[in-house]
Amino acid sequence: MKTSEILTKTKWAIDQAHSEFGFKVKHLMITNVKGVFKDVEADIFTIGDDFSTASIEVRLKTASIDTNDEKRNGHLKSPDFFDVENHKEIVFIGKRLERIGGENNYELYGKLTIRGVAVPVKLNVKFEGMMKDPWQQQKAGFSVEGKISRKDWQLNWNTTLETGGVLVGDEVRINCEVQLVKQPDSV
Repeated sequence: MKTSEILTKTKWAIDQAHSEFGFKVKHLMITNVKGVFKDVEADIFTIGDDFSTASIEVRLKTASIDTNDEKRNGHLKSPDFFDVENHKEIVFIGKRLERIGGENNYELYGKLTIRGVAVPVKLNVKFEGMMKDPWQQQKAGFSVEGKISRKDWQLNWNTTLETGGVLVGDEVRINCEVQLVKQPDSV
């Protein structure tokens, strides 16, 4: 192999202004409550610009949860849910990215750790494309979706309703729009 053919390791950072790490959960069994984590960090490396080679670690700061309701945010930060005093981060470590169906569709397998409990998960990823912005920064876009059961992480708090059913649904739908920025020290 020629020296010019050696592939370089590329570091990517989350473009915070153009990314959203969201979720939604059924409330009263009739509507969805949405929320986001506003403070997210990541270590993402690829070989060249090939995301199928990605090494991924994403850290969501639990104290940054926002559901557009301060009382609910406070409850989610409490020991009933994320226990932010003792568990500062939710961590996802990507293990394998497999292409499925069309060119831009993938399944991302990894481990999601919440409150110290690590559970394997599978997320659906759509590669939305890559381009340079007006400031000549290389960007890559992804849509990420998945479903998890909060009980898998022992997040069991709930209230039974008089009319039957529960206050908070078990299924959590993950919905993220992620824009990555190629770091200048990458070639």
